[in-house]
Amino acid sequence: MKALEEVRALSDAVFNPAMEKWKSEGGKIAGYFCTYVPEEIIYAAGLLPYRVRPTGCTSTMEADAYLSHVNCTYVRSCLEFALEHKYDFLDGVVFSNSCDHVRRLHDLWREKAPGPEFDYLVQVPHKTGEEQISFFREDLALLKAELEGAFGRRITDESLSQAVEVYNETRELLRQLYDLRQQSNPPISGADCLRVVLASTAAPKPQVNELLRRLLSELADEKGRSDHTARLMVLGSLYDDPAHTEVIEELGGLVVADALCFGSRYFWQRVEIDGDPLLGLARSYLTRPSCARMTEGLVERGDFVKGLIDRYKVDGVIFQRIRYCDLWGGELFYLRKKLREWGIPLLSLEREYALGGTGQLKTRVQAFLERIGG
Repeated sequence: MKALEEVRALSDAVFNPAMEKWKSEGGKIAGYFCTYVPEEIIYAAGLLPYRVRPTGCTSTMEADAYLSHVNCTYVRSCLEFALEHKYDFLDGVVFSNSCDHVRRLHDLWREKAPGPEFDYLVQVPHKTGEEQISFFREDLALLKAELEGAFGRRITDESLSQAVEVYNETRELLRQLYDLRQQSNPPISGADCLRVVLASTAAPKPQVNELLRRLLSELADEKGRSDHTARLMVLGSLYDDPAHTEVIEELGGLVVADALCFGSRYFWQRVEIDGDPLLGLARSYLTRPSCARMTEGLVERGDFVKGLIDRYKVDGVIFQRIRYCDLWGGELFYLRKKLREWGIPLLSLEREYALGGTGQLKTRVQAFLERIGG
């Protein structure tokens, strides 16, 4: 399938062909670290937003000199790549206070890692009331002003609204892709669906939208996958490794749904603007299906998971988190209770960022699938 081949080329590398073409034509790239960073502002400044991933990192030897073993391996891997100059293509970086690990990464990136002069730390509130939305709007105005000053391009209300329109099209197309997974025999695997989302965070959105339209057209003629024994959902902390999903699917599970920041939570809700674009962005980003960092969203997150379970006819849930991710570790207590009430089997996995030996993973997933099958 031609579209999926292009998706894999965009998703499997830190610096992909679309980014290389963008840079060769004089474009600039700004990395960002969290789905709570409104990409539309970066895009309206004429930059390519890129969700930073340390794809392929197998050692954190240099980073370990600055970050202890109780920092998650995603953050340590990002710092490792920065120290190794693997992010030299970036012209700016936008962090957020998503968790303490990422905040420490921001400190060290500024002090120790070679990289772009421009960096900004977005202050994302932990609550979603009107006061917090107003605060977030003011911080986004500061980000906008900093981007304008650094890159010499004025970000107007019109350019922001146009950016939102482009990004909302991406969201709608990704929703259409996910709708196909409701079928009894979905035409796309969970691993490939993850690759599509990854690609959408690492290429110009107009290119992504054109690719998504072609992919949806090709999938319409694709024979569905019937070689699975259970329909699974994955949720938890940052998860951007299709190889991990492939291990699960090779054993007979089919991942048909997720509640991930590299998944449904990235695109599930449109951005709505009525008047002030920055206020619309602040409100939409804070009230989207939330992350465990949001202190008021516990019950709503459970409701979101239950809605996906019903919509996608999920047989079992795999909860995964990178070791030392305390936010999602705490979330597990509530989700385990609710899943038991709903009669949905749960497999909890603690992992490192990089997929190592798969023997234990295969053993646990196989036992889980057998439990689901009764």
